[in-house]
Amino acid sequence: MTMLQTLTERLFDDGDRADLDPFAIFEEWFALAEESEPNDPHAMAVATVDPSGVPDVRMVLMNARDERGFAFFTNFESDKGRELLAHPQAALMFHWKSLRRQIRMRGPVEVVTPSEADAYFASRHRGSQIASSASLQSRPLESRQELVERVEKLTETIGDGPVPRPPHWSGFRLRPLAIEFWKDGQYRLHDRVRFTREGFEAPWESTRLYP
Repeated sequence: MTMLQTLTERLFDDGDRADLDPFAIFEEWFALAEESEPNDPHAMAVATVDPSGVPDVRMVLMNARDERGFAFFTNFESDKGRELLAHPQAALMFHWKSLRRQIRMRGPVEVVTPSEADAYFASRHRGSQIASSASLQSRPLESRQELVERVEKLTETIGDGPVPRPPHWSGFRLRPLAIEFWKDGQYRLHDRVRFTREGFEAPWESTRLYP
C-alpha cells in the first residue's frame, strides 16, 4: 500500500510539485512550529524601506492569516507604519530554529479593514490596549518613567470603560507574490523551493534553487 506524502515531501520531490499550494504548505510547517517552538511561533521579521531607500527590519507577530495573505498590527505613526504607507511593499520571514526551517515572502501590502482592526484590538489584553494607546511608537522618549506616567494617566482617564482603538492603530496585510521554503541540509546542501505568481488570480509556479 502506497503511503500518502506530506506536503513537505511533495515540495522537495522534484517530480511531484504540480498544483501545490504554498499557503497549504505554510499551514503544515506552522502547525509543526506551534508544537516545537518554545516561544512565539508566529513571530516574523518584516522588512521595509525608508524615504531614502535604506532598508529597515524588525520582528513583529503575525496576528491573522487567510487566503489573501499575512497580517500584523501596529501604530501607523511608527517608523514601519509610515514606511509602509509611503511604500506599500514589504518582505517578511519566519525562522523556526527548532525545525531548522524558514519561509520568506515578498509582495504588496494593504491596510486591513477597520472591522478587522477593531476585532483584533478588542481581543488584546486590556494592558496591551492601553499600552498601544499610550505609546508614541518610534519617537524619542526622555525616560521610561515618562512612558509609565502616560500609561497611568490614560488608565485613570479610561477607568473601567472600554479602551477605544486609537485612530492611528491598525494593521497591514502582506499579499505574497513570492513565497520561498528553506529546509536545512547536511553540509549546507539545503533545500530551497520558491513559488511565484504574476498576480493574485494567477497560478503559482515553483522553482528549486541552489542553496
